Amino acid sequence: MDNKPSGNYGEDLACKYLKDLGYKILERNYRIRGGEIDIVAKDKEYLVFVEVKARWSHEYGLPSESITPWKIKALLKTAAFYCVKINWKDRPYRIDLVSIDFAEDRKKPEIELIKDITSY
Repeated sequence: MDNKPSGNYGEDLACKYLKDLGYKILERNYRIRGGEIDIVAKDKEYLVFVEVKARWSHEYGLPSESITPWKIKALLKTAAFYCVKINWKDRPYRIDLVSIDFAEDRKKPEIELIKDITSY
């Protein structure tokens, strides 16, 4: 592996991390016009839409610092479309963030889960 693995590598790590926490992965890279969800999963009774952010250096800040209000709006829109698609009506869902930081150690990145990023 080179110094900067492909974008899918971060999502692969996030999926493994979430599975280890008991999440069930349902889908990856769900796209609609104007939005994309990296991972769709179940966590107990919740349908969870997961944004994955990986950074190879801190030049532009930490991975979690790259989530903008515009990005949250796009995630909410895409999540709403997905809920309609699968008839997930009047049931709980949330948007989580998996932050992957390769800056210190590219072989053992720091991974953090932040649940329900829309409540911040």
